[in-house]
Amino acid sequence: MKKLALTVFFETFILMLLGLIIVMSASSTYSAFKFESTFYLFNSHLGKVFIGLFFLILFCFIPYEIYKYYSKWLLIGVAILLVATLFLAPSIKGAGRWLNLGFTSFQPADIAKLILVIHLAALIEQKQEFINDFKQGYLYAFIWVMLISGLIFIQPNVSTGILLMVISLTLLYVGGAKLKHIALSGLLAVGVAGGFAMLFSHSRSRILGFIKAMSDGGDLNIQVKQALYGLGSGGLTGVGIGNSKQNNLFLPEAYGDFIFAILGEEMGFIGSVIVLLSYLILFAAGILIAKKAKDRFGQLLAFGITFSIAIYAFVNVAVTTGLFPTTGLPLPFISYGGTSIIFLSISVGILINIAIMNWKRENEIQMNKEKIINLKNLVR
Repeated sequence: MKKLALTVFFETFILMLLGLIIVMSASSTYSAFKFESTFYLFNSHLGKVFIGLFFLILFCFIPYEIYKYYSKWLLIGVAILLVATLFLAPSIKGAGRWLNLGFTSFQPADIAKLILVIHLAALIEQKQEFINDFKQGYLYAFIWVMLISGLIFIQPNVSTGILLMVISLTLLYVGGAKLKHIALSGLLAVGVAGGFAMLFSHSRSRILGFIKAMSDGGDLNIQVKQALYGLGSGGLTGVGIGNSKQNNLFLPEAYGDFIFAILGEEMGFIGSVIVLLSYLILFAAGILIAKKAKDRFGQLLAFGITFSIAIYAFVNVAVTTGLFPTTGLPLPFISYGGTSIIFLSISVGILINIAIMNWKRENEIQMNKEKIINLKNLVR
């Protein structure tokens, strides 16, 4: 478990370091144009990375068991923040997702993702005997999932709401819920998500444009088209760090949701594969931590955190390469961002603590076994 904890830490640190390099390259032209400073967005991102690393290390030393005792109240607090977002958040590109505190702004949906995983893990452990019963166990958890996801849907933030549903239902299935309950819930979620997506003009145009492009060869949207140009021009080894053409205002959101295109252009196919392998190693280490955890809460929490990081990375890359409709989901630890990278860091800190705590328990068990053997030898 100690080696797994170190693996998770160093993989996360490497991805963050790479993110700093690519954000510097991807944001330089836009920063100079918008803020008259080449380093404006990079400096902002650098500050968030330092804060993220501070919280990552801090949460490594907080025993993860305490979260389950406060998870319900934390989730109620998140629900209140999400309701406040509907009324107080300024509309940006047709959606209100950020709460401004004056000195900083944050996205409650990023907080909701982690807190919902914590509460579901606690709830499944608490109702372990009844989780496969729809009324006595499963329904309690699913109501929380629908409440939090629904509040995110109507911001509108359809992509995050859908991902939260996928993460939650997968965690419930791993926790012992019946497949038929998951399937029915999934169908309901698809219907609700589809309804919300078609209700809002920006998400409706993205989905219909994607379907048209896939079905009859219609034109891709500008972001995906430029992203594919960038990935294609990267070739096998890339054009070199800082030599991207797409970051010269050709690719919108080059430093954010579509940063993988800049990464692929500058580092090439080989660099892109190495980054994807880093996510795979992080995922494998997290799953092993979940498998080796001694308590049900630790197992489910480790799985939920690991799966959420992996699926966000997968969806971001799929969107960048045109396999999924365009969404506003960041590439974990690499994309420019504030709330996202801070709460991802907190999540990794919790994951590392699960590994450390269970490593200590393994050592205690081993020491107790050795003491018993020594006592038996003395008696003889």
